Amino acid sequence: MSFPHRDIILNVIDDLSRNYLQGKVRALRISMICLLAGGHLLLEDIPGLGKTSLVLALSRVLGLGFGRVQCTSDLLPSDITGLSIFDREKNCCRFIEGPIFNHLILLDEVNRAMPKSQSAMLEAMEEMRVTVEGITYRLPEPFMVVATQNPTEQVGTFALPESQLDRFLAVTDIGYPPPELEQQIIRSGSVRNQLEGLVPVLDGTRIIEARKSVSQVQLSQKVAGYVHALIESSRQHPMVLSGISTRGGINLADAARAEAWLDGRDFVAPEDVQKIALPVAAHRLILKPEHEFQNKKEIIRSLLQNLAVPLV
Repeated sequence: MSFPHRDIILNVIDDLSRNYLQGKVRALRISMICLLAGGHLLLEDIPGLGKTSLVLALSRVLGLGFGRVQCTSDLLPSDITGLSIFDREKNCCRFIEGPIFNHLILLDEVNRAMPKSQSAMLEAMEEMRVTVEGITYRLPEPFMVVATQNPTEQVGTFALPESQLDRFLAVTDIGYPPPELEQQIIRSGSVRNQLEGLVPVLDGTRIIEARKSVSQVQLSQKVAGYVHALIESSRQHPMVLSGISTRGGINLADAARAEAWLDGRDFVAPEDVQKIALPVAAHRLILKPEHEFQNKKEIIRSLLQNLAVPLV
């Protein structure tokens, strides 16, 4: 099996994490896994840790069309999808595309948008299309949404509904850099202007080729059973009201394929599932009211520890 453009993608992760986005190698790798697996990503953390810079850097270096939506309480669905206007010269209606008609979409501070505007993304994220005034428009390929979210306890935020959270293949944070590295970042200042000078090393066609290669990574019956055992045990956990959905199981398998592909293997090992389980599975758990403040990642960790690991 060939691994088209794998070395370039690994170099992108390494170069960005060393020279532009220090301390964010984990977030960069998860972002790339989402892109290779055809999924969407939610970056969840406090403001000022580089969420937006990470998305900008990826769009530049991957050569993908970039659209940005700054979410506010007065954002309308048409601000995302576009709208039809009447063209007096041609005496007909003309559709003006919104920012969603790009390859890589940044939904900045998505939980500051009202629920109606949040739901405008559901069809696009799931079906790669939008419907405006009864007419359906296809979105470009590859297509990926990266949303950023501030903690819900901050003023002016609206929690994402479970139906929309389930559309994100992975959820991860950025986290604070180590003290020494943070001091270095403070001394050197913002890298936002430097990102403008990044040279594309890939494009949409090559990303699609890499995605096709990822989809050919073999998932054995034993590993599929391991994934199913995880989602089944999540539904039976005493603190969980609703466990991992079937979509969640598919996403976990797809992400594990991308993880194996990045490691240069044409088959998925149980370790690939374990590596990617927390960002892919934890946000899909709906806890019982009396346990709503429990750490979902700790629940997934406990489930993995109690599962028998198959020999492959």
